[in-house]
Amino acid sequence: MKSKFFTPSINSSTTAWVLILSSLALLETHGLLPMSPLRSASSTHSSVTKHYVATTTTPPSVSTDMDDEFEQQDDTATVIVNAIASSAATSSADSTNYNNNIVIDDELETIDFPPPLSTLDRMKRAATFWSTAIPIVANYYGLIGNIKLQELLGTKMTERDVEKLWDEKHADGAKKLADIITELKGFYVKTAQIISTRQDLFPVQYTDALSGFTDNLDPMPASLAKAIVKAELLNRDETFSNVFAEFDDEPLGAASIAQVHRAVLTEEYGGREVAVKIQRPSIESKLLGDIANLKAVSKTFQNVDALPLDYYTVFCELEKQLADEFDFVAEAVAMDRIYNALTRSMDGSESTEPPLVLPRPIPGLVSKRVLVMDYLKGVPLSRAREEMAKRGIDPDSPESKLFGRKLLKALTYGFGRTILETGFFHADPHPGNVFVLENGDIGLIDFGQVKQISGRNRETLCKVMIALADREGDERPEDLEKIGNLALELGVELNEDAKDEAPAAVAMWLFDGSTEVLPGGYDLGELSPNSPVKELKSFPQDLVLVGRSSILIKGISARLGIPWSLAREWAPIAREVLESKTGKALSAGSSADKRVRFHAVVGTLKQWAKGRASGLGRRLPSPLRTRVANLLLKREERKTRRALTRHSTVKK
Repeated sequence: MKSKFFTPSINSSTTAWVLILSSLALLETHGLLPMSPLRSASSTHSSVTKHYVATTTTPPSVSTDMDDEFEQQDDTATVIVNAIASSAATSSADSTNYNNNIVIDDELETIDFPPPLSTLDRMKRAATFWSTAIPIVANYYGLIGNIKLQELLGTKMTERDVEKLWDEKHADGAKKLADIITELKGFYVKTAQIISTRQDLFPVQYTDALSGFTDNLDPMPASLAKAIVKAELLNRDETFSNVFAEFDDEPLGAASIAQVHRAVLTEEYGGREVAVKIQRPSIESKLLGDIANLKAVSKTFQNVDALPLDYYTVFCELEKQLADEFDFVAEAVAMDRIYNALTRSMDGSESTEPPLVLPRPIPGLVSKRVLVMDYLKGVPLSRAREEMAKRGIDPDSPESKLFGRKLLKALTYGFGRTILETGFFHADPHPGNVFVLENGDIGLIDFGQVKQISGRNRETLCKVMIALADREGDERPEDLEKIGNLALELGVELNEDAKDEAPAAVAMWLFDGSTEVLPGGYDLGELSPNSPVKELKSFPQDLVLVGRSSILIKGISARLGIPWSLAREWAPIAREVLESKTGKALSAGSSADKRVRFHAVVGTLKQWAKGRASGLGRRLPSPLRTRVANLLLKREERKTRRALTRHSTVKK
């Protein structure tokens, strides 16, 4: 029986060895142990551990006395690790250097900046993580072993009994994981945010337990935040009040890397309302150490069949992206670059209305650790349902459903253009970064993680979208071969025994949420043992973050109950991209120039009319507004049904 979730269980003595070895490896990494002796010892024990993991299908016999002994070994290992770590006396340098005697305006308070973690502090932090993570993983392997033992002994367990055992193990693991993340914070909070939004990938016990790790996490004191701003932005002869007429002490949100405050600039700096993003002192080394631990865990279980994805590849890609999140100058450049891409036509000849509202950086008020930008008034998508409840809005009302379609269209078009057109896109799409603004528009914030994919992969992605949108049948061999070959061209590698339809099934699963049946008899659910995701041997790092974008949109459509095909929505963009590459697109100054300009005028008028209608709609009485929304919703649903009907008719 396949497990429902990744479930490694080593017995307690192996746990002790792995914990000790991981600590020794950290000592070696930081130059605190001789390299060659450890390397030889580590490789010997490592082979023993791998052999044991590979043979856990036949579990060891159960003995209470042995368990007690192994628990003592676990405790001993933890004591050893903590003793080694706590003996640190030296600290490593960090790139963050501040004067500890900064005074904000006339306040006489001396601000002490948190020092960077010392080498052995980082080791102690790693040991704390491992001492919790390994037993959680070990318990899952133990459950698999016990189930297999029962099967070998001829004891039949009902599916309900097995389900109950899994649920208990999930609940226990989720609580322990939430507790350790609460204690350690750092990058683990980011991981918790990802897990909590992936109800389709992780057990409900984990998504529920980690759902609280969204924002307002242990904010810095306002005095420290202001001191960082003063050290980073202010000129020598400036005071804080010379730049900021208002500065809210309570942050809008506090995340693992930075926190954001609302402020108002003085007239000298434009007098506008802004958001001030401030990086936590000495956070870089802390978070990079955290992700190293997560990579180590995921690599250990890289070949475990029960894992729905290759998380090691995912964390490697996130590590690369994380390095950019510490440089707010780079983030400001990314904000402008994506804004420019979405507000111009593909050939750059026309201004266009962006599908998403994007903040802009304030010139002259950007440094590596402080970013002042436009303030977007609204709430994150992660709190939208809560906000709707406060306002008495029914999530199942026509207005809510109509907004859901608007949300899907805005995100789909925004990510489609940036991914396929320029290859440079927002690479951290989660509900905390998608904002529902007061006027009903959709905003996108936090450009610390961006990704540039190669031109060749962009062109291949465009071809995949067109092939998926134009296919005549989900089982038609010619279509499946074309889609599958394009998927393999992107760098997707499959298991040697994968079915011939597997490459096409992976592409359809990832980019066509409206399909009801996958080729080759594969299941749509990611956690199913028969999911096409299980056939993935490796997934190109260039596309890991493209997958995050598509899965976010796919998850929203599933939650809203709206069939949504990214391939069909992105296909028109893809065609335009490929036409521009081959020179088929009309150039500026051609005979069609007048038509192009007329089209631009019509587009401007449409946007004006849309804005007027939106404003009038908000002023309508509630019953009338509901009726109008219901009519618009029915029209949208008819359009969706017609599109799906045309697609299915073509396939037949």
